Amino acid sequence: RGLGDVYKRQKLQIGCMIIVLYVACIYIREKQIYQMKRKNVLFETILAAGIVGIFFDGATAYTVNHLAEIPASVNTFLHLCFLSFLDIFVFLMFLYMYDITRGLPQKRGERIGLFLPLLINIVVVIVFMPQLEYRKGTFTNYSMGMSAYTCFAMVALYVLAASGIFLHSWKNLERHKQIAISTYLLVTIGVTAYQMFFPEALLSSLVPAVVIVGIYLNQETPLYAKLQKNNEEMVMGFATLVENRDDNTGGHIRRTTAYVKLLAEELRSRGFYKEQLTNDYVANLVMAAPMHDVGKIAIPDAILQKPGKLTDEEFEIMKTHAQKGGKIIRETFGHLGNDAYEEMAYEVAAHHHEKWNGRGYPDGLKETEIPLCARIMAVADVFDAVSAKRCYRDAMPLDQCFHIIEEGRGRDYDPVLVDVFIEIEDKIRKVYEESTAE
Repeated sequence: RGLGDVYKRQKLQIGCMIIVLYVACIYIREKQIYQMKRKNVLFETILAAGIVGIFFDGATAYTVNHLAEIPASVNTFLHLCFLSFLDIFVFLMFLYMYDITRGLPQKRGERIGLFLPLLINIVVVIVFMPQLEYRKGTFTNYSMGMSAYTCFAMVALYVLAASGIFLHSWKNLERHKQIAISTYLLVTIGVTAYQMFFPEALLSSLVPAVVIVGIYLNQETPLYAKLQKNNEEMVMGFATLVENRDDNTGGHIRRTTAYVKLLAEELRSRGFYKEQLTNDYVANLVMAAPMHDVGKIAIPDAILQKPGKLTDEEFEIMKTHAQKGGKIIRETFGHLGNDAYEEMAYEVAAHHHEKWNGRGYPDGLKETEIPLCARIMAVADVFDAVSAKRCYRDAMPLDQCFHIIEEGRGRDYDPVLVDVFIEIEDKIRKVYEESTAE
């Protein structure tokens, strides 16, 4: 009778636990299969917190219906653990949302600000735990009191905050992530609201189960990470083949990609263009950067490899590589299923020669008419072009290269990008020196 009684009252928690443990086992197994050595600390913490939270959810669902058999101190301790882990899990979900959109803040004060409501809430839960009441419902007993009210208020706060961040970053997230995140946010909101109005429902374990499955399937499966890595290698290989026609061996695309990544991450950490510079945006930009000169594959060797200065007619032909590059991206990468990457690669290839003052090519775009990704690419491309040896001239000294970028501030390049680029000169120099040392 005891085992049957446990299953009858805890079958939801048992089912959720089985699902989450299955995901954990598959995740660990796939990491071994695909040799993913890098730890995903945040997701793995969410996974662990979900398992522990569901356990305490099931334990309290049992003890609250067996008050005469379970010591009061044990029941109180289990409820304390359940309420605390419920808050911790939802906080981690909020933190994950923050990370995949804006990126976690680097400043200590901002990080403390994110954690402070959670810490205050747990203190309140602990303080008022002795006053927790156990009420008899139609189908099951349930707990109520200041600790429970505070817990669900904090859950509601973090869920609303996560929803706000998600909606604010909607247009810069990939389509599959939009669908997945919408699903588990709606489930979390629905379960939280229902639990608050009908406390005896005991549906809390649905939240970690749905969230963990959603995150795993759409964002954190090692198979997806492996496919992304393969795609990056394919893109880099294709770009290197194109660059070899320009009497180069891949150094230009490796360096410009590194400069682009440094600049984009620094902009985000300083709060510039934070609405656009989501994790997805930066990842797509880094993968799109090697394709910026793909249009040169359509330029004749006589022009591409000419050791002297191009004639006006030859330069006009050379300029077509931007427009042709955009066309190649559309035709080659238009069916990969990643619309955000395709658009990013197109913008980088087609518009990295536009200028802030509108005197660039091919479309004469100016200022913020130029996509941000192309503006970032322009700075990295020109810096590497003047700092590397070409068939028609020697490399310039690095001090002069930085001066050229600085001179173009507000004329050729976005002033904000130039300022940040100059301020991270040491990091740029390090990339250059490591590249030339190879």
